[in-house]
Amino acid sequence: MTETDAPRQADLFASMKRAGRILFAASALLVAACQSIVPKGPGPAQPTGPAPTGPEVTEGLPTDTLRHRVALLVPMSGPNAGVGQSIANATTLALLDTKADKVRITTYDTGVGAAAAASKALADGNKLILGPLLAEDARIVGPIAARANVPVISFSNDVSVAGNGVYIMGYNPNQSIERVVDFAKGKGLSHFAALVPRGVYGERSGTSLLRAVESAGGTVVSMQTFDRTPTSIAAAVKKLQASSSYDALLIADSGKVAMQVAPIVRKNGGATARLLGTELWNTDNGLASSPVLRGAWFASVSDGLYSQLATKYRARYGNAPFRLSALGYDAVLLTVRIARDWKPGSTFPAARLRDAGGFSGIDGAFRFGRDGIAERALEVSEIGAGTLTVVAPAPRSFAE
Repeated sequence: MTETDAPRQADLFASMKRAGRILFAASALLVAACQSIVPKGPGPAQPTGPAPTGPEVTEGLPTDTLRHRVALLVPMSGPNAGVGQSIANATTLALLDTKADKVRITTYDTGVGAAAAASKALADGNKLILGPLLAEDARIVGPIAARANVPVISFSNDVSVAGNGVYIMGYNPNQSIERVVDFAKGKGLSHFAALVPRGVYGERSGTSLLRAVESAGGTVVSMQTFDRTPTSIAAAVKKLQASSSYDALLIADSGKVAMQVAPIVRKNGGATARLLGTELWNTDNGLASSPVLRGAWFASVSDGLYSQLATKYRARYGNAPFRLSALGYDAVLLTVRIARDWKPGSTFPAARLRDAGGFSGIDGAFRFGRDGIAERALEVSEIGAGTLTVVAPAPRSFAE
């Protein structure tokens, strides 16, 4: 268990260099174990008596009635430990940058068990849970936290776990597909096709495309599934070619897979089709160097502020962050904002998560609906010759 307490060691970080559109200010980091050492020196009410012989060890977090107890549940061990550490580091940066003096964040490792991490977090008196990362962990943590009336703001993008006190902050493929389809329809494209991977992500992406195209007034002429093997991809593209003509093709997979699929599409009936991608493309740095993807569009959160965060992160931690680290940073910004009117030790005011105006952070504007799913303001980017160009900026707020 790692504890981050912003106001205690501000002098340690006074030499931080970067400044930009994000407020980067000095604050502090405190690392503690699950045991707290409380000095036992004499006080005003004890003018006499023997000197203390040593510290007294007490279980749990130190008593602190002036700060909000917030738990961060992420994998700090196991196969996803790198992502978890990146998110945890980003939450520390957010506390430092905001100079938050009312929030204490303690990290609990879901890698050794989500139920145990949640139970320990609640026993320690935390009134809000940020995380967990994985949908399967959110399904476990949600009911445990609900019994204690503690909201969970998960970093998962699986909308099926939202509700009953669980809020989903992850990047939602449904929204990115809707955004890019609307943009394509506005540019005169009306006949859509799709290549979707077999599995949950592909199924949900296919459903999202059908709904988005219908809402936009277009037509889905073909949708084919594949299992990411060369033979399966080639067969799916051949079926597209045989079924009907299309002027826009959604490749609902990662940018890496899209770079494998696109050359086959270009040679088999899709030479002039506009390629479309999902939010997954935003995590692939090699897109702009791929000639076969030139001219493709995809919708995602903006990278403008994230690039500044990544620079700050590298300067402090010596390596690059995972893209999901922005979720941890923004979760802290949200918490700090609500903490202004949240009495320490009291129940977290969950209704504030549904503020109509929403919140703003590294990834731009977002707000939670009654279903507990984060709605995000997304931009559309076009892949060029070595560059990515924003062709439709994300709205700065939900009032636009």
